[in-house]
Amino acid sequence: MTQANSPNEAITAPLRQFVGYFLWLGTVGFGGPIALAGHMQQDLVDDRKWIQKEDYLEGLALAQLAPGPLAAQLAIYLGYIRAGVIGATAVGVAFVLPSFLMVLALSAAYVRYGGLPWMHGMFYGIGAAVIGIIARSAFKLTRLTLGKDKLLWAIFAVLAISTAWTSREIIWLFLLGGVVNLLVTAFPKKLALPSASLFLLAPTSDWFAANGTLLQILIYFAKAGVFVFGSGLAVVPFLYGGVVQGHHWLTDQQFVDAVAVAMITPGPVVITVAFIGYIVAGVAGATAAALGIFVPVYCVVLLLAPSYKKWAKNKQINAFVRGVTAAATGAIAGAVIVLARRSIYDLPTVVICAVSVAVLFRWKIPEPLIIACAAVAGLLLHRL
Repeated sequence: MTQANSPNEAITAPLRQFVGYFLWLGTVGFGGPIALAGHMQQDLVDDRKWIQKEDYLEGLALAQLAPGPLAAQLAIYLGYIRAGVIGATAVGVAFVLPSFLMVLALSAAYVRYGGLPWMHGMFYGIGAAVIGIIARSAFKLTRLTLGKDKLLWAIFAVLAISTAWTSREIIWLFLLGGVVNLLVTAFPKKLALPSASLFLLAPTSDWFAANGTLLQILIYFAKAGVFVFGSGLAVVPFLYGGVVQGHHWLTDQQFVDAVAVAMITPGPVVITVAFIGYIVAGVAGATAAALGIFVPVYCVVLLLAPSYKKWAKNKQINAFVRGVTAAATGAIAGAVIVLARRSIYDLPTVVICAVSVAVLFRWKIPEPLIIACAAVAGLLLHRL
């Protein structure tokens, strides 16, 4: 006679079945990090009971505290809880692979047909809709992360203005935002090593001088991944400064199209890096970019998960991360202005963007559907 599981006890599912769930989620999961995290809670905690609620909440908190795209970090953490390093590795690959393959297919089509009028028309409308989607996401993130904290709002404003003014993300301002919030709200009597370890993760512009293009791509996107806090959209302003203005890998329009491709596909938003890598160096470039953005995430989870409970309640770490998150949110808001200059330049694009924002605020319409409608509108209006 088998003993029934208690309400708080997780059911041990076969690892193959557990990994298969993340393969499915990576294939059909739209809506950004918050929606994907919600799916994991509903499916794995509430319905199937494969993960205990406490483990899920700890993973969600880790994903919010540590650098890296939230949904991917949460998935890898849950894989670690299920089967250690093997589980984390298998889940990470299963979650990212479907959207990576979709982006490869879209990138190949973009390169082949990008010069044709119908493709121009589609992305004429899609680019304007993407600005609306990012603007709405920035608004939601602002409400979620800042609350009524005046200091966080000040950090947000500094990064929003600096990003909009310079069209690039200034890394030292990110770190300064974290340090300022730490010093004002949780000044430590003794400097703890966990706080310092976050600074060791921060990249500087003097990191490796790579000779090969693929190595340049790998290192650049690894640096970018360290500054993705909470939402994958946080990487957009960082990428714009390096990809368009620094390395000149993409034009302004191609960069907006790269963000659009990420919105069209399911899974993590930061998969947009695969599109950028493909434009620069084909399949090898896409692979290098994806490894660069996700391998640090994977390493961060494996590094922090075993001792997570010891440092998660550290006031200094939480204060630093809140400051950096406020800075990231401000950079996203500034990036809306930067990207809008390139994508909204006539009456039709203004209308498409405005309608997209209004619809998203009024109804819970899936973002891919918004983009599909914008593509049709772009085709019709671009001809006129």
